[in-house]
Amino acid sequence: MEQFTQIAAAWRSDKRRWVKDATYSVYCQHLQGHILPFMSGESSVSPDTAQRFADSMAAEGLSPKSVRDMTVVLRMILRYGAASGAWTGYEFAVRYPSAASARREPSVMKPSDQHRLLEHLRADFSLRGLGVLISMHSGLRIGEVVGLQWADIDLRSGLIHVRKTVQRIYNPDSEGPRYFLSVGSPKTPSSLRDVPMSDELLKLMRPLARRYSPDCYVLSGAPSPLEPRTYRDWFSRQLSSLGICPCRFHTLRHTFATRCIESGCDYKTVSAILGHASISTTLDLYVHPGFAQKKRAIEKVAKGL
Repeated sequence: MEQFTQIAAAWRSDKRRWVKDATYSVYCQHLQGHILPFMSGESSVSPDTAQRFADSMAAEGLSPKSVRDMTVVLRMILRYGAASGAWTGYEFAVRYPSAASARREPSVMKPSDQHRLLEHLRADFSLRGLGVLISMHSGLRIGEVVGLQWADIDLRSGLIHVRKTVQRIYNPDSEGPRYFLSVGSPKTPSSLRDVPMSDELLKLMRPLARRYSPDCYVLSGAPSPLEPRTYRDWFSRQLSSLGICPCRFHTLRHTFATRCIESGCDYKTVSAILGHASISTTLDLYVHPGFAQKKRAIEKVAKGL
């Protein structure tokens, strides 16, 4: 559809001014990789077209969330076209594939693996290892850990000031490198936060802070940050060398939140530490009761019967 392609190009150019680099990159990947190829075989834009688009994306094996995200982009383009007078109708309702069958329970490290990793990082200390310790003690995301500079480490107050994140972003433009590093603000306003440091982190940070200038990044020890993908690869190699089951770096965040709840921390505090806008996000995504917790809850109820 030549008209749709033209409107999509105009929408993309307009969006470039208003959204973050990472968001713009994702929009362009959805547009170039899925929406435009599908629309090239269509003769019109209609609610039926939108439904067939969603169905085709689900048939390709995309997750329900990915299908929803791409449908949102399609809806934005159609609304932009309607505002420009290219067409009159743009609203549609889509039936999405069931999320129940596709939902995957986020992993949490076993306590034994967690302790083994901690002991290794303490015995073979490095700046990269310090980043893992920071995440294990605070639940920071990988981009937030990579984005920490020594200026963000407030030893006097014992706080980590989370003010930015580092992302490896696909370059949707033809000019320049295919990917680039972006240093920007965290994903949501609530992600801008001050996280207290544990006594162990404070003990590790104090001598290091005297060796690096405030503008140096904590993980790299240099004025430029480490690339998140490089750090993920390093983390995976550490797990492999220790015989720990493979997991994502983000698993450290899930594990931190779960251990907080297991220790009796209230949900609101955990939510604030993680930088969530609402407690429901913490409960739905990051709290994973284990067998021991479930058993204690059942026995507690049984005793009251």
